[in-house]
Amino acid sequence: MNRPLRHIAVFCGVLVLALLVRATWVQFVQGEELANDGNNRRVKIEAYSYPRGNIIVGGKPITGSVATPGDFRYKRTFKNGPMYAPITGYASQAQGPSFLEGVYEKVLNGKDDRLFFNRAQDILTGEKPRGGDVLTTIDEKAQKAAYKGLTDLHAKGAVVALDPRSGKILAMASTPSYDPSDFAGISEAEGKRFLKLDADKSKPMSNRALREVYPPGSTFKILTAAAALEHGAVDDINASSGAPAPYTLPGTRTQVGNDIASAPCDKASLKTGMQWSCNNVFLDAAHRLGTDKMRETAEKFGFNKEQFTPVRSAASGYPAELDKPQTALTGMGQGSLTSTPLQMAMVTAGLANDGKLMKPYMVEELRGPDLSTLEKFEPTPLNPKDPQAVSESTAKKVQEMMEYTVSDGTAAKAKIDGVTVGGKTGTAQHGADVGDERPYAWFVSYAKKSDGSSPVAVAVFVDPEDMDIPRSEIAGGKLGGPIAKSVMEAVLGE
Repeated sequence: MNRPLRHIAVFCGVLVLALLVRATWVQFVQGEELANDGNNRRVKIEAYSYPRGNIIVGGKPITGSVATPGDFRYKRTFKNGPMYAPITGYASQAQGPSFLEGVYEKVLNGKDDRLFFNRAQDILTGEKPRGGDVLTTIDEKAQKAAYKGLTDLHAKGAVVALDPRSGKILAMASTPSYDPSDFAGISEAEGKRFLKLDADKSKPMSNRALREVYPPGSTFKILTAAAALEHGAVDDINASSGAPAPYTLPGTRTQVGNDIASAPCDKASLKTGMQWSCNNVFLDAAHRLGTDKMRETAEKFGFNKEQFTPVRSAASGYPAELDKPQTALTGMGQGSLTSTPLQMAMVTAGLANDGKLMKPYMVEELRGPDLSTLEKFEPTPLNPKDPQAVSESTAKKVQEMMEYTVSDGTAAKAKIDGVTVGGKTGTAQHGADVGDERPYAWFVSYAKKSDGSSPVAVAVFVDPEDMDIPRSEIAGGKLGGPIAKSVMEAVLGE
């Protein structure tokens, strides 16, 4: 071979080698990045070329797939979409997935590594690929009761129901809501519907149960009571607190009164304070405990951390630095304190479960298309190293007060014949000038079985901003109590 030919051969060899290196780099190094690139239409076309697996409630699918013309052969459908949207989220050909549809995208579309052999088998047999299923912990009857309760009020709000014994999420409703089926496709009309929902000032696409935080108002008094008992600020729930009514915030001349003028709140005991929601008792308890002990107890119940259910929730907040009057205000659930409805359901569940707080979760099992189990989720404490948020003794004393508040106090709307129920009302002021805005209404409760265990704890949040009712009718007991009762009855089978 003469010299010019050798040069040409070497040059061609280098080009082939470069091509192989580049192909290897693109396939194995950049492959995943390119596959997930938003501009890679082929990946999207392939993802919607066969039906997705389903999200299951009570053994029945609440999702489906329907054939459509065009490149995207299947699009998602949702049964009772607005009711279940806070759980499923959406799976849109144009917008992508959210919530459970997003967290378990690879299980539902069959791309999860654990489904490799299923994919290989489908290739060999020539069958269409199939996705796996997501089996939830949601109780269908409880979910219906929660959603109906909110929609009957025509209110913005949220409901969360937990099984205190396991942490299973039994219901999660948020209103106003939306139907994920309305924009599951890629048409121009569906795109417009999505943009309209996204721009809606009432925020129908926001999951108020997980992603919005509010002042919890007087429902937080159950945690203040637990903190006071746990840290020894109160020994006897029936002894006088010594807290005068009205109560002057420490270091100020600002006096805080009570909503029920005729209630026996002056120097009332912790039990009477819970019964009539006496602000002075809980302001004084938080002041005597101090910021650090209040925050420590709040954090044991999950405050200041995001929760993953597996859908991420916003972190409820107990601030790190508060002065004395601000600390006192947190005792009644006001000031700089914020909470999601999920968080207040967790507090209630932990106390109902004798102080042991379980991690909230809404997925029971991931299942392959051949019905094999890919992963099963078991109950776990929120803090495995220290499962008790508070001691059993403390929790039982708070239960006694909450049950008295239902039988003889302000939470009577949650009464269920023949069932022991504990509850607490809440009305939370908010806005730049407290008192100008219509207050939020809260209600938390739990129900007990005959063996003393609690199968359900509920938190109800209602924002009456757009409701056609007078301000005097805005109260946690009136608005939230009946919803909590109906959800508990649904779980109990009453």
